[in-house]
Amino acid sequence: MAANEIDWLLDGFRVFKRHHYSHSPELLRRLTTEGQSPKVAVVACCDSRVDPAIILDAAPGDLFVIRNVANLVPPCESGGKYHGTSAALEFAVRGLEVSQIIVLGHFGCGGIRALIEGSPWVHKEAHFLAPWITMASEARDRALAEVGNVDGEARQRACEKRGVVASLDNLMTFPWIQRRVQADKLTLHGWYFDLEAMALMRYDPAADGFAPLA
Repeated sequence: MAANEIDWLLDGFRVFKRHHYSHSPELLRRLTTEGQSPKVAVVACCDSRVDPAIILDAAPGDLFVIRNVANLVPPCESGGKYHGTSAALEFAVRGLEVSQIIVLGHFGCGGIRALIEGSPWVHKEAHFLAPWITMASEARDRALAEVGNVDGEARQRACEKRGVVASLDNLMTFPWIQRRVQADKLTLHGWYFDLEAMALMRYDPAADGFAPLA
C-alpha cells in the first residue's frame, strides 16, 4: 500500500476516534470496562463493498461480525484442524449468547460468480478458495434449475440468494445453535443486500423467497 494510502487510513482513524470516543466518553468506558456484549452476529462476505457495520450504521460493540468469502456457513463437522467460521459462531452463540444471527448475502459476489462461471484460476490454482466455494455447489445447482435460461445478473442474484438459504440450513446443523433456536433464545435471519438497487431484502421461509426489508 502506498504511503498516501496509509496516511488516508490514519486520517480515518483520527476521525473515528474523534467521532466515537472523544464525543462519547461513556461508550469508551463501557467498551473498555464491561467488554463486548453484542446481541447480533452477522455472517458477511469479505467483499470490501459490503461492510455490515457501515451498511447498517452500527456503532462499535453493536455487531459481532464473521466475514469470509461468499458469506458461507459450513455444516457442523469435526474433521481437519482449522474451522474459523465455526469457531467464531461458537464464540458468538455459546460465549456471547447473541440472540440474533444474520447471514448477509449480496449482489456481485465474486465467490459465487466463480462458482457459476467455473473460473479456471479458482478451480485449478486456488488451493483454499476452490474447496471453500464448492460448499455452495448444491445451492447453485438448485438456483440455476429454478431460474432457467435467464440473463447473467438474474442467475447471479438467484445463486447468491440460494447461498444464503444454504447457510441458514447449515447453521441448524450445529447442536448448540439448534437448541437455542428451539428454545426461542436465538433467531436466524437471511438477508440480501442488493448493492445495485441499494435495497435490503429478507428471506421468508414460508414463501421460500426474498422480500424487501428496507
